Amino acid sequence: MGIPDSLFYDDLKTLLHNKKPEVVMAFNAISEHIDVVRVCAPLKIDVMVEKPLATTVKDAEEIAALSKRYAIKVLTNYETTWYGTNQEIYKRVKEGRIGDVVKMVAHDGHEGPKEIGCSRFFLDWLTDPVKNGAGALNDFGCYGANLFTWLMNNQMPVSVYAVTHQIKPAIYPKVDDDATIVLEYPNATGIIEASWNWPYSIKDWEVFGKTGYLQAVNSKALRTKTNKTAYEISEVSSPQAPYQSYLAYVTALLRKEIVPVDDLSSLTNNVIVVKILAAAKESARTGKKVLLK
Repeated sequence: MGIPDSLFYDDLKTLLHNKKPEVVMAFNAISEHIDVVRVCAPLKIDVMVEKPLATTVKDAEEIAALSKRYAIKVLTNYETTWYGTNQEIYKRVKEGRIGDVVKMVAHDGHEGPKEIGCSRFFLDWLTDPVKNGAGALNDFGCYGANLFTWLMNNQMPVSVYAVTHQIKPAIYPKVDDDATIVLEYPNATGIIEASWNWPYSIKDWEVFGKTGYLQAVNSKALRTKTNKTAYEISEVSSPQAPYQSYLAYVTALLRKEIVPVDDLSSLTNNVIVVKILAAAKESARTGKKVLLK
């Protein structure tokens, strides 16, 4: 393919010492994110990982400790972070345009990773209970947890209750392929529906306020209603730079063009996401609600 051998190294540490990058994008198995941060942090190299941040609370907390100790940024990438509709929902809620939030619902999923043609390499770790931490619960449950935590100003849920299923055990024998997670907040409820069993791909987000309703149908279509108006669907433009893609975002961050505080990519948010997912797995295992406060 014409790629020079000089670009390849046997291990990450050797590569970093030789190439000295500004940032490392670790879009590998979730359980291996901690290994990347352990190498990058002492070298003062920022890291972005693919969602979710980690498979265990222990790893997430170690990542946070390394980030603090070595003063590096550890960011988490979600496709939905760069949806103009999600950014618009956040803006309208914070402006008070639908009143106090009382319920949030996130649907995230598709027909299944094998069914949509994921590579064998990707499938090997995505369907591994250790490397991915779970099945659909981790793969898609993290989206709702990320958005809810953002809208709730990094407030930890009071409790988490979850139910998981193996609807296709012949295809996914080691992990769940369907999960429903209920998050209890002091004055609101969050419902996460994550699945590898739906007839089509979906990443939407509904927010119910005391006086109105907002739904990010997809990245561009926003559905709205208030207690005085009918349903309306409008098209939302792409987010303002640099929030239109993870590459633009990371570049702006490195160039000190933005100083984000606890946004969707932040470490604070994503440690909470891991705690929510861990509680959901424990709840699904025991059949009991898990208290987080």
